[in-house]
Amino acid sequence: MPFPKMSSHTKGLVLTTIGGLALSLDVPLVRLGNGDVWSVITLRSLTTVAATFVLWFLVRHFTTARPALVPGRAAAFAALLYGLSSIAFLGAVFNTTTANVVFIVAFTPMFAALLSWLFLREQPSISTLVTMAIMIVGVGFIVEGGLSAGHWLGDLLSALTALLIGGAITIGRATQRDMGFVPLIATVIPAAFGLLMVLPGGDYHVANPFWVMLDGGIMLPLAFWCLATGPRYLSASEVGMFYLLETILAPIWVWMIFSEVPALQSLAGGGILIGALIGYSLWQMRSRSRILATSHPH
Repeated sequence: MPFPKMSSHTKGLVLTTIGGLALSLDVPLVRLGNGDVWSVITLRSLTTVAATFVLWFLVRHFTTARPALVPGRAAAFAALLYGLSSIAFLGAVFNTTTANVVFIVAFTPMFAALLSWLFLREQPSISTLVTMAIMIVGVGFIVEGGLSAGHWLGDLLSALTALLIGGAITIGRATQRDMGFVPLIATVIPAAFGLLMVLPGGDYHVANPFWVMLDGGIMLPLAFWCLATGPRYLSASEVGMFYLLETILAPIWVWMIFSEVPALQSLAGGGILIGALIGYSLWQMRSRSRILATSHPH
């Protein structure tokens, strides 16, 4: 029995689900490395760059595909955003709780929707605007708790991460180019910054490099490639939704491994964010079903 051919939408859903699951292991693996921020950024990024070239060679050598590492100027700008987001994200991991990082980064789909509205004239629906308003309240809870706990810098870097990734997703949606390798090769940027910070004084420390290399060499390439390819088949806001898997799972992994329990205010804000995103996803699925039913009447 032949395997049924997937529709473009289904292919996008499968890709982004795999990407979201792989991404949820990012923070736990970084934390398991037990190193300082710039050392971890350097090792993680250099490993990803090496894995990118190996993967690119294998794809070009063993398949008929000829993907470019950076297909055009727009892709180069997206790579800059991805590279800066990597630095901001790891800075956030070292300056606030895991729950705060992933809860605030969950605002990515709303930034993607907002940027698509501003630059691509993809006007958001009422449900998107309502979800955005609710999520702003949730982020407000988390940031207020971060201010009182003294880790406002980490919370700010988390918000910057969401904005940068939202911008990169929007560029991918606008160009419709194969940008699967763009976020991977973009790790050249944090690798360069990391080397500049670490090499002059020789101040390098990663106690358990295996976990960081596993993250940079396997998990990040898999996650970034899947999530960067998703916009070819799904809208920017739909792709952003799959970052929700990291939002839900990463605090659970960190709680299981490190016994790090989020503050109640962070949990309250995170609950608002997750509830808003789940409600939005269900509404989108219902609307899509109605459209399909209308366009294909029995």
